[in-house]
Amino acid sequence: MFQSFEVTSRPEQGPPRLAALRVELAAEGLDGFLVPRADAHQGEYVSPHDERLIWLTGFTGSAGFCAALTGVAGVFIDGRYRTQVKAQVADVYSPVPWPEVSLADWLREQLPNGGIVGFDPWLHAVGQIEQLEEALKGSGIKMRRCDNLVDRIWQDQPAPPMFPAKVHPLEFAGEPHADKCARLGEELRKKGEAAAVITLPDSLCWLLNIRGADIARNPVVHGFVVLHGSAAVDLFVAPQKVAGLADHLGDGVTVHAPDALLGYLATLAGPIRLDKTTVPVAVADAVGDRVSWGDDPCALPKACKNEAELAGSAAAHLRDGAALVELLAWLDAQPPGTVTEAQVVRQLETCRRRDNALQDISFETIAGTGPNGAIMHYRVTEETDSTLEDGHLLVLDSGGQYLDGTTDITRTIAIGTPPLEARQAFTRVLMGMIAMSRLRWPQGLAGRDIEAIGRVPLWLAGQDFDHGLGHGVGAYLSVHEGPQRLSKISTVPLMAGMILSNEPGYYREGAFGIRIENLLVVRPAPDLPGGDAHRKMLDWETLSFAPIDRRLVLVEMLGEDARDWLNAYHHNVAEKIGPRLSPDAKLWLDAATAPI
Repeated sequence: MFQSFEVTSRPEQGPPRLAALRVELAAEGLDGFLVPRADAHQGEYVSPHDERLIWLTGFTGSAGFCAALTGVAGVFIDGRYRTQVKAQVADVYSPVPWPEVSLADWLREQLPNGGIVGFDPWLHAVGQIEQLEEALKGSGIKMRRCDNLVDRIWQDQPAPPMFPAKVHPLEFAGEPHADKCARLGEELRKKGEAAAVITLPDSLCWLLNIRGADIARNPVVHGFVVLHGSAAVDLFVAPQKVAGLADHLGDGVTVHAPDALLGYLATLAGPIRLDKTTVPVAVADAVGDRVSWGDDPCALPKACKNEAELAGSAAAHLRDGAALVELLAWLDAQPPGTVTEAQVVRQLETCRRRDNALQDISFETIAGTGPNGAIMHYRVTEETDSTLEDGHLLVLDSGGQYLDGTTDITRTIAIGTPPLEARQAFTRVLMGMIAMSRLRWPQGLAGRDIEAIGRVPLWLAGQDFDHGLGHGVGAYLSVHEGPQRLSKISTVPLMAGMILSNEPGYYREGAFGIRIENLLVVRPAPDLPGGDAHRKMLDWETLSFAPIDRRLVLVEMLGEDARDWLNAYHHNVAEKIGPRLSPDAKLWLDAATAPI
């Protein structure tokens, strides 16, 4: 099994660890210390070596941080984790709704007479600290670089990951890495920049056409890259990770030990491009006044998939869809009260493992039934494993990492007879999902400009959900990929080739959860008769194919266009997925995709 169900943290571990951290605060003359969920590479996901936030607080969410002061410790969590955090942290920690309450405002309230707050300069991006220091002006609160205090007290901290890298074949990458380096190097030269420092693991892997295993569920390698305008690359990575890859990397890539990075940067002539949103403070300190602030040069090229990457992703989604349908057919044959969440996870993984291209799951499968479904990023454990009972909804959010693509799909499934209130909410969520799937929009708009489309049916009923409508997805890379997002705060224009999720939801704490998710590709929209020929438009191509539970749909709430879309989508599901199924699953799918 890729996924385990062990309990990874317990609330009772938090108080003694916080007490030990406060001893270190006193020794350093600090009034507080920031503990992010981050590593030196500033990716979203971290290895066990860097799970400092979980170790200290017990909170296991994929985003958040702790501000541990001498008298209070705040755990800052966004809307996805308001329910989850209550069960995971002890009462010595205070959950703080973030970003509604900013760290600066909270620090001002907790340290009214000023103070000194320490932070590890490897674990915070420049932009984060700059924004915080600006917001703290006049407060008497100062930020101080210091050693990592959690590492001092974490006696059994796991070692950094040292997994070997492998070549990502050209048939899936679509472009030789030397060509990528030359293309991006030329862009640096055009801007008068000598080099760029790249810290994000997925950018490194995309640029060099390699993959790794340093992060569970994400096929990435930990390291740093200096890309020069000449197209030469200096790769700072543990040498054992790239042993045997010399022929692939070629003469244009020079390998160094990671701890040589800062010294090497001191020898470079500028300007050196750094991305404020991802580069650690320690790296910016080493570059100093030779800095040229700009975007990660890999970000947009990586986001805009080429033809090989899109073809691979489409193929992976068809195989993945077949695995999910096999699971859904199996689940529908189990009477209510006989199956648990963990059994569903195991069975789905068994179905996916029949594909030899599967390398891993793309994240821990979310299988939340009844009240657990309202925990947006619920992870079933041996202690929380619940039975699927009559009247429950099951939120099943899962995906696979295949050699040719990364998948992420969510279906909400009726167990027995669902309550009317849940069917009404489900239908509103479906209406929002369909509205986004059908959307055409003018070229140049960003995620923030269109994401409300997926919320309107819920808004009209006085309802909403506390996560973004969609995130970017990589090509056999991170299941959460920037900079593209369907989010209220995303200013990056959507561009052809970007893959994003479309996943509206609704969550009633203590009762049920709902989410429906497909992955979509941005593509140029065809001209329409009577349309403005000069106005370029974009629309979506759907990648994900699996039936949407019609038992939860109140057909009378759907308009004619939405009904037509759902019937056409189900026709495509039957046509594309049916031939890939076992006979029993094929019969089940034919019934599940019948027109409404």
